[in-house]
This record gives sequence, structure tokens and C-alpha cells, in this order.
Amino acid sequence: MGKVLIQQRRGKGTFTYRAHSHRSKGKIYNQPLKNVKETNITGKITDLIHCAQHGGPLAEIKYSNKEVALIAAPNEVRVGQEVVFGENAPVSTGNTLFLKDIPEGTPICNIESTPGKIAFCRSSGSAARIVAKFPDKIIIQLPSKKQKKLSPDCKATIGIVAGSGRKEKPFVKAGNRFYLMKAKGKLYPRTSGVKMNAVDHPFGSGRGKNIGKPKNAPRFASSGRNVGLIHARRTGRKR
Repeated sequence: MGKVLIQQRRGKGTFTYRAHSHRSKGKIYNQPLKNVKETNITGKITDLIHCAQHGGPLAEIKYSNKEVALIAAPNEVRVGQEVVFGENAPVSTGNTLFLKDIPEGTPICNIESTPGKIAFCRSSGSAARIVAKFPDKIIIQLPSKKQKKLSPDCKATIGIVAGSGRKEKPFVKAGNRFYLMKAKGKLYPRTSGVKMNAVDHPFGSGRGKNIGKPKNAPRFASSGRNVGLIHARRTGRKR
């Protein structure tokens, strides 16, 4: 082999393949509160922040108990708007409620996978909906149409994340795409293995996009040859 393959460099974790978290304005999180079920807490949106590490804008919320939260901003919220966090909060855009208190069919974002950890629907234009409610679980449908079972004590924000038209605008020029990937810390451009030379990749130096050999790697292949269909369950055409 010639130089080290891209997948080997990515696995090593050099600076090129790390997320540039030092450029982030903050981590999306709900306020770490105890005994939230007993009372509602009001807050005010103090700022809408643009962050290169996130697709949509972030909303900084300062609550009445001096706690500060940073969430993906729902559509139609504004600076100075009051929001409510708690069990009996009104079902309106920007408020955060428990999943068990949200009616079915309501668009929600900033959904927690476990109580206290936001994991779903944080990118621009994304939102999920509750499709079924049970005493011990809540079933939501994600934008990919996949359904998830979550705890009723998980929280979510009412509304759709702002910036839904971001993906509809074309890049037009390669330079715009280059600077976007540079801001996010992504490798760009990416070269396919079949377009490389034979010394750079096992699939290189072929005729066009033809690999010219089986894609499944040998079971005891070296690190430079271990590419393609690794430990494939089956090969060949499905009959």
C-alpha cells in the first residue's frame, strides 16, 4: 500500500477528522431542574444565536430560578418572548412539557431520549409527532417515519425547529460548499476509492467506476486491505 487510507486516518482521530467543538456557541440542553413536576417555571428568550456547528438557530432562555438553557429555536419565537417549562404548561410554541402531557399529533422538537438528554429533532426544519400514548411509554414518529418508544418523563419543546428552508437553497458554487464544510470541520472534497491509484486504495486503478475484484474483504486482511464488505453475511445476487 501507499499512503494511509482515509478510513484509517479517520479512525486514528487526527485534527482533520475531529469536530471543531471549540467553535460551538454551546451545547443544546434543558435546564437541570429538580421537582419540576410540582410547579411551572417561566422564562424569557434572551438571545437567538447563530452557531456554525448547528443547522438552525439556538435560543438562549433564562428562567425565573436563574437557570439558563440553550435549545434549538422553534419557528416563530422571538427575543423577549416568555416561555413556560413544566407539567401544566400551555401547549404553545416555545414551551417545554413532558411527553405524557402533550396531545397526539402536536409537532415537537428538542426531544429527550432519556430524561435530561436532548437527542432528537434538533436540526433546522425537523419535528416529530406523538402517535400513541401509554402509561409506561410514549411512541413518537420521527421525520424519517421511524417510530421510537420513550419514557413519559422525557421532555420536548412545542414547535418546529427554525430554518426549514436551509436545504432548499442551492450552493450554486463549489466555494460556498467548501466554506460550509470548513466551518463544520468536515473533510471536503471526498474522493471515491475507485477514482484513486492502486497505491492509494485497494479499489483504485480500475476501468472507470469498476472495482474489478470482489468487494468483500478477506477475513484476515491487513488494515490497508480491510475495506469494502467487511464480514458480509451473504454475497451474490439475492434470488
